[in-house]
Amino acid sequence: MKTVNKNSIWLPGLLDNLFLENRMDALNNYETFSIPAINIIENLPNFVVELAAPGLQKDNFTIEAEEDTLKIASKKVEEKKEEDNDSHFKRREFNYSSFERTFKLPENIKTEDIQASYENGVLRVTLPKMEEKKGLKKMVEIS
Repeated sequence: MKTVNKNSIWLPGLLDNLFLENRMDALNNYETFSIPAINIIENLPNFVVELAAPGLQKDNFTIEAEEDTLKIASKKVEEKKEEDNDSHFKRREFNYSSFERTFKLPENIKTEDIQASYENGVLRVTLPKMEEKKGLKKMVEIS
């Protein structure tokens, strides 16, 4: 099971913004390039994809399996709140407001039996494998 690499989404936007008046805004836009880390575990009966996404709810995720591709996406809409106090973020990295990860699935995945759970900030997607067909051995009589 492999991740599908896409062109970096932050570099073109960063280069576009270099010539704007406020160059630091391009560097401070963590929403643009925050992609959660993953673990891919293979064992005998299945693959397990673990995705670190703290602070989200299970309703924020969409998981689609189509042919040989698994897509995990999240969209979290945060309302901007104006507060009267004097505190504000100087640097904010706790932000997985939206992301998409795509994986190329091996041929032996039972897509209809994929299961997912979200607990303690980790999304766990279990991808069961099809049972391998054992070659039947048959003795052929020579006539």
